[in-house]
Amino acid sequence: MKLGAYTACVHDKTLSEALEILAGLGLNSLEVNAGGFIPAPHCHVDALLANEKNRRNYLAEISSAGFEVTALNVNGNPLHPDSEVRAKHSRDLFNAIELAEKLGVSTVITMSGQPGGHPGCSTPNFVVEPWDSAYTDILDYQWNDVAIPFWTLVNDTARRSGVNVAIEMHPHNLVYNPATLVQLIERTKATHVGAEMDPSHLFWQGMDPIKATDFLGDRVFFAAAKDIRINEEYCQINGVLDGRFRVLGPDEPKVSLGGRYVVNGWPTNPSWQFVAVGRGHEVSYWADFLAALEKANPNIHCNIEHEDFELGQLEGLEFAARTLHQAREMIGR
Repeated sequence: MKLGAYTACVHDKTLSEALEILAGLGLNSLEVNAGGFIPAPHCHVDALLANEKNRRNYLAEISSAGFEVTALNVNGNPLHPDSEVRAKHSRDLFNAIELAEKLGVSTVITMSGQPGGHPGCSTPNFVVEPWDSAYTDILDYQWNDVAIPFWTLVNDTARRSGVNVAIEMHPHNLVYNPATLVQLIERTKATHVGAEMDPSHLFWQGMDPIKATDFLGDRVFFAAAKDIRINEEYCQINGVLDGRFRVLGPDEPKVSLGGRYVVNGWPTNPSWQFVAVGRGHEVSYWADFLAALEKANPNIHCNIEHEDFELGQLEGLEFAARTLHQAREMIGR
């Protein structure tokens, strides 16, 4: 198993600077953003698709630093009811599959996407708990009319390209847990769609990523190293579905999600939050997690995704890398 990082955490650095930083942490796997929600400063997709020499030079720079590109990441919402967002994110996904084939990269990571609630709906509609038949009507439309046709095409494209598409199971998407991933696979008869096992979003939903990995088995194509901490004082009052997010003011910096949409501000005292690997769960847990990943897929790789706002960019990466190295030593790898 190669350990590495998702380069979104060092997007303010050039590719050569990012490689130097990550190499200093003893990492050798590189997951590069190739579109979707955020820019792709370390992967100029159009230029790489257009020219074989560009691709050779790109891979040579990465290889000479001791790294392998193990995945392209295009997290976004390719099912968004806003045509501006949907067109970009879906185009980015298909371009990433094509580029992965040309680069010899076996995995593209993305999200399943989230449609609107009915034809003509202008915003995504995530059904939390379909206890009311109104919500099952919404889900019938989202799955049958939107998701199944799209993901059938994604799987067919990935199969022809020899690329696996690994879905991050993320709330506010149709696929957010193992059951919905299995539903997508079965209903599209997918051969090249599986999971990117990102523990963070499973943790806060109350799942155990190790048991989820065992359940999905060889459909776990890739893994993210990302931790969370439950803040019990606030969680006991507001629960994990803590909706106290804040609309940012006109002068506050904003992160675009495509079109007119931006990331909202987190609650001041959230019920849960992302933390560097090892700050929410002990090293022994991560050792068991790595062992479960290798059991499910002996060729799997695991990349750090750093979103701990309590730690600086390098501080958080160093902490996560140290935890993973210790975890790997515990299982004798």
